[in-house]
Amino acid sequence: MTAFRSAVFFVLFQLWTITLGTLYLPLLAGPNRLVGLAATFWVRGTFLLLRLICGLSWQVRGTVPQGPVLVASKHQSTLETFAFRLILGEPAVILKQELLKIPFFGWYLAKTGVIAIDRAAGTKALKEMVKGAASAVEQGRPVLIFPEGHRQPVGAPPDYHTGIAMIYSGLNIPCVPVALNTGLFWGRGSFGKRPGVATIHFLDPIAPGMDRKAFMAELQRQIETASDSLAAEARQTWPSLG
Repeated sequence: MTAFRSAVFFVLFQLWTITLGTLYLPLLAGPNRLVGLAATFWVRGTFLLLRLICGLSWQVRGTVPQGPVLVASKHQSTLETFAFRLILGEPAVILKQELLKIPFFGWYLAKTGVIAIDRAAGTKALKEMVKGAASAVEQGRPVLIFPEGHRQPVGAPPDYHTGIAMIYSGLNIPCVPVALNTGLFWGRGSFGKRPGVATIHFLDPIAPGMDRKAFMAELQRQIETASDSLAAEARQTWPSLG
């Protein structure tokens, strides 16, 4: 049944995306905010399909940060990339530059004020990342980064990159860690969408001013400990998750 429902969702999601992607084309010539509002509508429709067809929804725990703050999240699923659009409003998302080259999707993504990084540029890319984050903070926007740089399967060894420490030190603002268990319901590379309620948990902020090495250790400890706890909780509630 899960496979069938996932297939139905896939078809309807593609139709939803293609239809809106075509209708939204004129917005590319307008202000970024219009594209942002359009993206929010698309995300809400996607989550409605996900809930009605697959029985999958999500919830937020903790205190959602407001204004210019650094948000560092665990990354397990496409689900949280959509959800943060609704939770944080207009976040400046740090992502790989290659995503902007995807037809249609990349065009809209560029209009939402993301911080695109050329990972092959080395140190230069890190400096541009800090510069872009500083500009977003000046605009009063939250900066969202996935410290591991890619989606990780639930339970996989952590792989945190030091770029987050550069931003933390360079901006001198609090960092809010985010734990989640979304990968149990919509895993990396998984076609199936399992029913249940995924959780995105905003943890206590890490105050600015910590040594980079100590910050990295504390960030990883908080996120990994809380994410493991959320995964265990979900498996108890929905034994079929395995």
